[in-house]
Amino acid sequence: MATPAQWLEGARLRTLPASVAPVLVGSGAAAAAGSFIAWKAVLALAVALALQVGSNYANDYSDGIRGTDDHRVGPQRLVGSGAATPAAVKAAAYACFAVAAVCGLVLALTTAWWLLALGAVAIGAAWFYTGGRRPYGYHALGEVSVFVFFGLMAVVGTAYVQALRVTWPAVGGAIAIGSLTCAILVANNLRDIPTDAASGKRTLAVVLGDRRTRLLYAGLHVVAYAVVVVLALTTTPWTLLALLALGLARRPLRQVLHGTRGRDLVAVLRDTGLAELVFALLLTLALALSATTP
Repeated sequence: MATPAQWLEGARLRTLPASVAPVLVGSGAAAAAGSFIAWKAVLALAVALALQVGSNYANDYSDGIRGTDDHRVGPQRLVGSGAATPAAVKAAAYACFAVAAVCGLVLALTTAWWLLALGAVAIGAAWFYTGGRRPYGYHALGEVSVFVFFGLMAVVGTAYVQALRVTWPAVGGAIAIGSLTCAILVANNLRDIPTDAASGKRTLAVVLGDRRTRLLYAGLHVVAYAVVVVLALTTTPWTLLALLALGLARRPLRQVLHGTRGRDLVAVLRDTGLAELVFALLLTLALALSATTP
């Protein structure tokens, strides 16, 4: 039976900035529109975190029963290491999805009924990333999904349930956050190229190869910080505050571009997530300040 510490490791806490960041920026965009609603922001955060952890457990379960995690380079997984049974991990994933569904239901009933459909699609995407007969994560579509669900949908959705409209700061913030979250996945898949290729898991990193995957990682950072400059020119100069996060992004960028491999990329994942979280905090602050600046 897995210990509580192993269950926490299976939840992949290092990935949670990818859930917190879009809710922060979406709430900042709502504040910029003069429509910040704290309890809706909290519910949106609960949805994002539950979906993230549920997706992590679902990924653990599906990769584990396929044997993809039998020879991992990174941290051990619950099913792949034998610490927990597949049934237990699957149940944990379902429980997280249920929490996300309940919180999402409250948001939908107090905002717009059609949000229920988006929530159902998000849960389906979380499961079928590595689950089902033809998981799209095995066909180089993981980054597309992350950009859509942890970027566009999460940021714009969080802003919409509060402001009841789509604004340019929300869209711009979604592009930036989606790009940085994709960078986390790219770094993860860069580390796993040898084992994924051997197991038949065709991630985008496997398709692109080592060198082009490293360039993609850097390019995603360029997109995110370029959006900040565009937002500064079109919305408020305060958004330039987010450029300060480059100080934290420099180290993982340097490691990736200089050929870091294997277990050393675990630190890159951690540092990329931290840089994204700080980026989100600064951009959220900037958007909130814009609401109080004449």
